[in-house]
Amino acid sequence: MARAIIADDHPLFRAALKQALTATLGSDVLEAENFTELQTVLEQERQVELLFLDLNMPGNRGLTGLTAIRNQFPDVLILIVSANESIDVIRRAMAFGASAYVPKSAPLPMLMNAVDAVLAGDSWLPEHLKDELKRPASAASQDFATKLEQLTPQQFKVLTCIADGLLNKQIAYELDVQETTIKQHVSAILRKLGVYNRTQAGVIFHDMLKADEEA
Repeated sequence: MARAIIADDHPLFRAALKQALTATLGSDVLEAENFTELQTVLEQERQVELLFLDLNMPGNRGLTGLTAIRNQFPDVLILIVSANESIDVIRRAMAFGASAYVPKSAPLPMLMNAVDAVLAGDSWLPEHLKDELKRPASAASQDFATKLEQLTPQQFKVLTCIADGLLNKQIAYELDVQETTIKQHVSAILRKLGVYNRTQAGVIFHDMLKADEEA
């Protein structure tokens, strides 16, 4: 049974990481090269414990993928493996529920240390970044992370559609539900996020989850 998924669009990186993880975990390791494929695999493989997530993978916009997986699959431990070493992005990733943040420049032994720490129930960050990351994410980021946790998976999908500029009728079509159902979801989302309208909800969603310095 697979215990981990590597979600990255670079085949050579996936191959190297898979070889190391298979030996460490003693189980099969699954792969996904885009975010849609990742969601499909997670739906099918409910025994998965670990997800190695690339922020810049096709279909994953900034920290949106991290929050979507946390919302839909809360038991999966997520290790961000990214070329983006922005301190602000790392702070927000940890605030939004990542268990570890590993730079892609890190050697494999360091990544294995992160795996050991996460499986032991701890969070993990590279030593050379710990001093810079002593200050936690902003109160606004932490507050937004808490509010996102209150959304149901369906409400999270609706919020993502709102942030993409879709109207209620379009969202209803996308999710194959009645427009009245979408209106109910929108009202609940605005209440839980503490905002007055859908435009405000979309703007804060984009601002909090962007990761503009991705490489």
